[in-house]
Amino acid sequence: MSQRLEPGDVAPDFELPDADDTPVSLTSLRGKRVVLYFYPAAMTPGCTKESVDFQGSLADLESAGVTVVGISPDAPAKLAKFREKEGLTFPLLSDPDAEVLRAYGAYGEKKLYGKTVVGVLRSTFILDAEGRIEKAYYKVKATGHVDRLRRDLGI
Repeated sequence: MSQRLEPGDVAPDFELPDADDTPVSLTSLRGKRVVLYFYPAAMTPGCTKESVDFQGSLADLESAGVTVVGISPDAPAKLAKFREKEGLTFPLLSDPDAEVLRAYGAYGEKKLYGKTVVGVLRSTFILDAEGRIEKAYYKVKATGHVDRLRRDLGI
């Protein structure tokens, strides 16, 4: 597993395609607080629950000056289907080679149905307006995670 990031660390920069295959970079989000959440696969129960929860809190998060961005290894076409099916209005980015996932420590060994596999470790990061890690959450649960973030953000 890659090294975990800690509060105060500079968030690794990236440029990834969104669901429309348009490049999005972290530097383009400077000046805003950002919630980056890494999830294993679009259109699976846990990832759908987490993404729909973010969408349900999006107005409050945006009112508080927070931008939400989801990242998974899914191809842009799958992300577009997921976005349309679930009515998601925030950016979903594609990291098929898991380079960004690894840079954030969100990829490695995990247990899945009792077996050890290598894949995405559900993780979320709050970045400040200068691109530094405010909070790093590793191995989060899909259910209840957005509520916890809202409490930690004071929303």
